[in-house]
Amino acid sequence: MNNFKIVPLAKNYVQRIRETRQDDFGHEVIEQIATGFGPCRVSLKPFEKGIDSRLLFTHSPFEIDNPFNQSGPIFINAADVEEYKDIYRFPPEIKANKKSFPLSLIGYNHEQMMVFTQLVGDGDVDEMIAEIFEQNPYVEYLHARNSEACCYICKIERL
Repeated sequence: MNNFKIVPLAKNYVQRIRETRQDDFGHEVIEQIATGFGPCRVSLKPFEKGIDSRLLFTHSPFEIDNPFNQSGPIFINAADVEEYKDIYRFPPEIKANKKSFPLSLIGYNHEQMMVFTQLVGDGDVDEMIAEIFEQNPYVEYLHARNSEACCYICKIERL
């Protein structure tokens, strides 16, 4: 077993977004047919372009308001989907498609201050996550982000 776990968006949070059609910033949620692969931040699976209906809204993955509180656009499936369950490994469909999902890992300390960044590139993201936590005790958790679009994908917690 790895020294980390993957944390998708919680179902109760996204259910509220689906029902109210408003994000935490007061913006109206936009529904559209997928024009890109995403992924859905709940299932952590890519969208089927031209088929899946997705919701676009502003999300902040932080609990503390500070200079590193990076809110931004994310997508979820418009339909109810299961949360990502294989939490002890990075989502394989994202990991396998480095062209559509170029990744960066950003580390934060317990005060939610950015203390680490690394591009995944051709590396194995599961191995890199394990090494980051092993070699950097001050990294409390990581965010996986699309390194081109800079959008948040998921949280990765130290075990």
